[in-house]
Amino acid sequence: MNSVRSPIAAALARKYFPGRLIARSAGVQSGKADGFVHEVMEEVGVDMSVHTPHTMDELVANRFDLVVTLSPDADEAVRKRGLEMGALEHWSVSDPTLVEGNREAVLSAYRTLRDTLQKKVRERLEPLVASRSASSSQSA
Repeated sequence: MNSVRSPIAAALARKYFPGRLIARSAGVQSGKADGFVHEVMEEVGVDMSVHTPHTMDELVANRFDLVVTLSPDADEAVRKRGLEMGALEHWSVSDPTLVEGNREAVLSAYRTLRDTLQKKVRERLEPLVASRSASSSQSA
């Protein structure tokens, strides 16, 4: 639905690697912006108020260096779509929208997702960005 997991991951990628990569998020289906996402991302200095959910059909580009899926449905949809990509990875992460309980329990689930994605984004993209920077400086 492009309202929770991939928007968080894309926003974190833009936060940690500004101007060094293009990060997009898209879902299998359209959805609505999620208020809990806005709240937990503000806690780490990321403004999600401008996020508008998008579907994969809205992607303009058809070539990607790396595609990361965050749900089994998205993984299947990407494979069927036949995008040109350097790599396809599936990161199995929790879905905080499935958590029941009081507000604090739900927020805790969103924070856990954010923190998990923060770690995965940095660990995966740092070497990719560094290798691109190295190859750019060698060709200059």
